[in-house]
Amino acid sequence: MKRCFASVLAMCLSTTVASAGEIWVTNEKDDTVSVIDTETLEVIKTYETGERPRGITFSKDYTRLYICASDSDAVQVMDPETGKILHDLPSGEDPEQFVLHPDDIHLYIANEDDAITTVVNTQTRKVVAQIDVGVEPEGMAVSPDGKIAITTSETTNMAHWIDTETQELFANTLVDSRPRHAEFVKDGTQMWVSSEIGGTLTVFDTATQTEQAKISFEVQGVHPDRVQPVGFEFTKGDTHAFVALGPSNHVAVVNAETYEVEKYILVGRRVWHMAFDADRSQLFTTNGVSGDVTVIDVASRKALKSIKVGRFPWGAAFRP
Repeated sequence: MKRCFASVLAMCLSTTVASAGEIWVTNEKDDTVSVIDTETLEVIKTYETGERPRGITFSKDYTRLYICASDSDAVQVMDPETGKILHDLPSGEDPEQFVLHPDDIHLYIANEDDAITTVVNTQTRKVVAQIDVGVEPEGMAVSPDGKIAITTSETTNMAHWIDTETQELFANTLVDSRPRHAEFVKDGTQMWVSSEIGGTLTVFDTATQTEQAKISFEVQGVHPDRVQPVGFEFTKGDTHAFVALGPSNHVAVVNAETYEVEKYILVGRRVWHMAFDADRSQLFTTNGVSGDVTVIDVASRKALKSIKVGRFPWGAAFRP
């Protein structure tokens, strides 16, 4: 009996350790990042950054944190163990979002003021390419095989398809007004784009760059103008998408097979982006106007807690 109990206890402890981690949140108005413990659901650290931090992502081994310091016109590289800024990467003007290539070396950066996508080698700290895209680029994504990068342009209302070998555009596809975020799913066979003012998500076939579906939202008691999809993330197996709906203060749960909205979850004010914990059982949303992060239980699809962070939280990233 003792041996059995010890075995069960070891399994429980192993599960706890595996699911432990941190959610790192950029705070636009405070020029800081807040670090949330995913077990205690409390802020455990706050570090200073450059001006107006927005996009945020980790290297594959989580030893480096990349931060888009938009008003500093730089991508900053932070040591997450110490919170020290190690150096800046050349990024072009007003970097807002970026995506790290699967090679863990090349960073694709959307430069909103320059209408370009800048490709930076994070090891040599040099610009590899600057690619002309549409006006006000923001969203960035890269396919799982690393062959395609996507930039969305807010004013041109397009998704721009980039061949990562040649660093050249090979397609441009129209979406609805003010596209903000892009993600590849289903082993790279689909690419989704959110359109903030259009109020939709557009689903593309990656092989043909043709539209497969368009998803709309309707939150009871909320004016349609306030339903503005921005960031979104996919559950395990890409079965569902959780979609931040901006000033509607709700997150939508979308069935990724039928493209139907299954539920709306009330969160903080002006929900912007989000990140899952280690096992994707909890989702953390950044709520800009209310200055907090909402924790959503993925299984029950219910908001569990609000965690106060800095002013105007924007981006989020997980670190084990």
